[in-house]
Amino acid sequence: MSYASAYFKQAAEIAAAIDQGAVERIASGLAELRERGGRLFILGVGGSAANCSHAVNDFRKLCGIETYTPVDNVSELTARTNDDGWDTVFAAWLRTSRANEKDAVLVFSVGGGDAERNVSANIVRGLEEAKARRLKVYGVVGRDGGYTKKVGDEVVIVPTIDPKTVTPHTEAFQAVVWHCLVSHPSLAIQEAKWEGLARK
Repeated sequence: MSYASAYFKQAAEIAAAIDQGAVERIASGLAELRERGGRLFILGVGGSAANCSHAVNDFRKLCGIETYTPVDNVSELTARTNDDGWDTVFAAWLRTSRANEKDAVLVFSVGGGDAERNVSANIVRGLEEAKARRLKVYGVVGRDGGYTKKVGDEVVIVPTIDPKTVTPHTEAFQAVVWHCLVSHPSLAIQEAKWEGLARK
């Protein structure tokens, strides 16, 4: 079997094994968030940070949810990293945003955060701040879910089919899950451009 064949076979297995119930519950939670006028804060690093930026656009434009990610402000992100340390950046950003119980956090991460091994400690600190402020916590993460799974209200774990491809599949399925959410009938208030054109 070629590498491409094996890779896409793994992707199909992951798609079949995703907890669809968790996705539906996140959709319901985000619909409730919009109804109560809450904001959605999306946290992630590395490739997941790029996913955060894309998802912010989709939740705002297609779902009418006030959504932000700290990774879009490189000046603040690097200033806080330089002055106070990388592990502080998300917690400090939530404090300055006056995040509260009406709001929610959505984490995109391969491992979900692990402070003991100093992996994505900024996500861990950010979630500690979120929980202290009584925000709902959602996530799309890989491996065993890490700290995000431990403290999250609803977390989709991207199943590990092959340990050698955890990162690419997890980051890819973050996109699959959030695109499912933003096109979900309980959340979507506007079609994406091409879907609208298809009927014209």
